[in-house]
Amino acid sequence: MTRVSPGAAPDLVLLAGGVWTGLPEVAAGANAIAVTAGRIAAVGRREEIRSLAGRATRVVDMPGALITPGFQDAHVHPGIGGLHVIRCDLHDLRGAAVVVDHIARYAVDHPTEWWVRGGGWHMADFPGGLPSRHLLDAALPDRPVFLTNRDEHGAWVSSKGLELLGIGRGTPDPADGRIEREPDGSPQGTLHEGAAYAAAERLPATTDAERDRALTAAQAHLQSLGITAWQDAWVTPETLAAYLRLAAVGGLTARVRAGLWWDRHAGLEQIPALVEQRRTGTVGRVHAGTVKIMGDGVLENRTGAMLEPYVDEAGHPTTERGLAFVEPPLLTEAAIRLDAAGFQVHVHAIGDRAVRNALDAFEAALRANGRRGNRHHIAHLQVVHPSDVPRFAALGVTANMQPLWACHGGQMDELTIPFLGPERAGWQYPFASLAKAGARLAGGSDWSVSSANVLEEVHVAVNRSNPDEGIDLPPFLPGEALEIDTALRAYTAGSAYVNHLDAETGTIVPGKLADLTILDRDVRAVDPSLLREARVLATVVEGEAVFALEGYGW
Repeated sequence: MTRVSPGAAPDLVLLAGGVWTGLPEVAAGANAIAVTAGRIAAVGRREEIRSLAGRATRVVDMPGALITPGFQDAHVHPGIGGLHVIRCDLHDLRGAAVVVDHIARYAVDHPTEWWVRGGGWHMADFPGGLPSRHLLDAALPDRPVFLTNRDEHGAWVSSKGLELLGIGRGTPDPADGRIEREPDGSPQGTLHEGAAYAAAERLPATTDAERDRALTAAQAHLQSLGITAWQDAWVTPETLAAYLRLAAVGGLTARVRAGLWWDRHAGLEQIPALVEQRRTGTVGRVHAGTVKIMGDGVLENRTGAMLEPYVDEAGHPTTERGLAFVEPPLLTEAAIRLDAAGFQVHVHAIGDRAVRNALDAFEAALRANGRRGNRHHIAHLQVVHPSDVPRFAALGVTANMQPLWACHGGQMDELTIPFLGPERAGWQYPFASLAKAGARLAGGSDWSVSSANVLEEVHVAVNRSNPDEGIDLPPFLPGEALEIDTALRAYTAGSAYVNHLDAETGTIVPGKLADLTILDRDVRAVDPSLLREARVLATVVEGEAVFALEGYGW
C-alpha cells in the first residue's frame, strides 16, 4: 500500500476489481483507493484499504470495476457542442433522407425559432460531400436554415437562408473559403471554411442564456463519459464569459483550460487583448492560458494545407494545395511573441504543410526564447511528412491526436484517400510512429466534430478500425496502432500535461486530487475488439461523483 502520512480515517473508500494508476511502479496490483478531503490518501489492496475506514467513512464497493485517473480531453468544443445539443442536432444521424426528415420535424417542433440552426451532418452522406439547398427547400420552403457540418468547416444553407444572408450569384468567394456554385453561378447551398464563418457572423446573435444552457448541457455530456477536465479549443470572449458565469454560481465542476481564439483576419495587434482575457478569465477551475490558432482547413474539401498538390480522381496532380489560414511569417512571429508572453499555443494542423508550418514556428520560438515550459501542441495531425515525425520530441511539442478518424469508412475512402494518392494516404495519423520517436501523446475528441466517448477513441487508436463505419472494413494502417496503456495514458497523463494539470491529476498517486473515472470492466484485459463496449459507471472530481450511471447506487 502507498499512502500519505497516517492520520484520521478517510472520507471515502473505493473498492474495485482493479486500479490503473497510469504509473506501473505505483501500487502494482492495487484494487482500492482511500480519499481524504478530495485527495488520494492511499492506494492498495481491498483488505488493507478497507481497514482504514472509520465510522464516518463512505465505502463504495464495485466488484469488477476498474478505477483510472480521470479522463481529460485535450481538444474539444463544449461551447459549440452544447449549442448543437440544444438545437437541431444531426450528429447521430446517417443518410440524406433521414437527416432531412429530422430537420423538418425539428422545424415543426420549434415553430418560434425562425432560423433553424444546428449541425452535425456527415459529408459522406451527400454526393461529393455537398448537400444542396434544394433538399432543404423541399422540406422547408419558407424557413431559413443554417446547419454546420460535422467538422465545423462548412455549412448547409437553404435558399431562404442564403437570401437573408445576402449570398447570391454575384457574391465573391472570400480569400479563406469558397461558395459552392451551380452551373449558372448561383450558390449551391454548401459554404466552405471562411464563407461559412462569415455567414455565421450575420446570423441572429446567440444569447447569454443560450450559451449558459449549452455549457451546462455539454458539461453533463462530457462528464457522463468519464471526462473530468478538458481544453476548449475555440473560446471566444462570449464563451469565456459563459464559463465564468457557470463558475460563479458553482455550476462548473470540471477543470477547463481555455484556448483563446486567434482571429486569423487580424495580426499581432490582438496579443494585448489576449493577455487581458487571460488575466480576467483565469478564475477557479478556469484557466485562460492558451491561444488556439487555425493552421488550415480539412482534406475532404481540399482546404487542408499540403506540401504537394492534391490529385484528381484519376490520380493526376491538380493546382490545389489547400489553404494556410495563417501564413508562415505571421505564424512564426505569433508563436515567438505568444511564447514570450507565457501562453501555450495550440495549433490546428491537418495537412503536412500545416504541420510543418507549426513545427517551424515552434522551432523559431525555441530559438528566440529558450525552453519556457509553455507546452505547445499540434492537434489533428492527419498527414505528417515522415521527416517531421522526429521533430515533435526534439522540439518538445505534444502530438494532440483525435484517433476516431483513423479508420476506413466513407469519409476516408471516398473523400480523402482518392485525393491524396497512395503514398500520402500512408502518412495519415502516425500515432505509433510519433510514440516510437519519443513524442508525448495527448488525446482529444474534437467533439462535437466526432464522439467525445474516450473509450471509442481508445478503441480506434488500438484497433485502427471503427465498427460504426462498417464491421467488414480492414484496419487502417495497422502499423500505427497503439498499445492499450499508451492510448489510455494519452487521455489521462498526456492530456493532463497539455492542460497544465499534471501536478495534481493525470495519475493516481497519494497526494493528488481524487479526479477519477470508474469503468465497468478492466479494459486492459478484454479482447481489443470489444474495448468500445466498456461503460463509465461514475466520474469523480475531488472525491465527489459528478456523474453516476443510473441504478449504479453511488
